[in-house]
Order: sequence, then structure tokens, then C-alpha cells
Amino acid sequence: MSDSVYAVYGASGLGRQVMPLARKQLQKQGISIDNLFFVDDHPPSAELNGHKILSWDEFSLLPVENKYVVIAIANNKIRERIANRLIEVGCKHWHIQCESVITMDDVRIGEGALLGSFVLLTSNIRIGKFFHANHYSHVAHDCVIGDYVTFAPGVRCNGNVHIEDYAYIGTGAMLRQGTPDKPLRIGKGAVVGMGAVVTKDVPAGVTVVGNPARPLQK
Repeated sequence: MSDSVYAVYGASGLGRQVMPLARKQLQKQGISIDNLFFVDDHPPSAELNGHKILSWDEFSLLPVENKYVVIAIANNKIRERIANRLIEVGCKHWHIQCESVITMDDVRIGEGALLGSFVLLTSNIRIGKFFHANHYSHVAHDCVIGDYVTFAPGVRCNGNVHIEDYAYIGTGAMLRQGTPDKPLRIGKGAVVGMGAVVTKDVPAGVTVVGNPARPLQK
């Protein structure tokens, strides 16, 4: 085994989508995919789609100097717990980005990001750590996105939108354009439901659904 190994943490649906991106990224760098694994707290099998699945204990005990891990877990709170666990044992956070991703001018992204197929990040964007943008998501100009934010597939985030930590934006949701003096705000831990069209600020911790988006009535 070489002095470096690579892993996709999570062997469920998202992990299986991420693995081909990780494999291609390594191949492009000339790195052997023999050192690429799934890691899962409860391995469903010994192997999946041509890659071994290791438990966390098995992975943490591998006798190598460098361990690079991308976390393929959509739940942002679980993602944070795993990230902290990786930091404690000295693993390195791995940024995975599909070849079809487009980034324009002055886009800054924190560590541990996962950018799926055909993601578009335009200009003057600030994104925190452990951001997930699933396939066909779009972030327009002058957006500020916090830590552990998740975009499901097909999210449309227009310009001048501020999204706070732990927010989850559902599949096909659309966030309307803000202005430089009054950006549209999605509060900490807010959830935007699938297909919702957000025209007003969403308070912290609130779930909104529909077109136009309104708080979910429990």
C-alpha cells in the first residue's frame, strides 16, 4: 500500500454517486484507484461497485501517513460530526469536484466541498466549509453561503442571497434574487422544501414549502 489512501465516507446513495467522481479525479492525477475505498459506520457488504468498504475502525487503523476523505452524507449535522472525528485522528479533508463544474471569477470555497455534475458557480461568491452542491445546482453572483450547507439536485440560487450554516435546500428549489443592500436571507438550520420558490427571507430553523414558499404547518 502507498503512503496515501483516499475514501468516500458513506456507502449509501450519495456515496455511490460520488465514488465515480472521486475515481476519475484520482485517475486524472495519475494516482492508483487501488487505494480508494468506501468508509461506512455500518458496512452493508465487503465491496461495492468495485471498491472495498471499510468500517471506521478498519480505515482508521490503516498504516499509512496520509488519509484523504470526502464526506458523502447529505445530513449536515452528521456531516459535521464525521468531520470533527476525521480532524481528531489527523485525516485530511478531500475536495471532490466533477470535471463539468464551472466556476467563474473570485469564487472562494472552504475545505471539504463536494461539487457534483454540471454545478455552476458564477462570480464573487463566498462559500464555507463542507458545502454540498448536488448535480445541476447553480449559485449566482454575490452569494454568501455558510458552513455545512446542502444543496440537493437542481437548486437555483440567484444573486445576492445569504445562506447561513446548516441550511438545507431541497431538490429543484429556487431562491429569488436579492439586492446588494438587502440580500435574500436563509437562516441557520432552515429547510427549503423540494420545488419551493423562495421570495422572502426564511427565519432560522424554519421549514418552508410551496410556490411562493411559506412555513410548513405542522
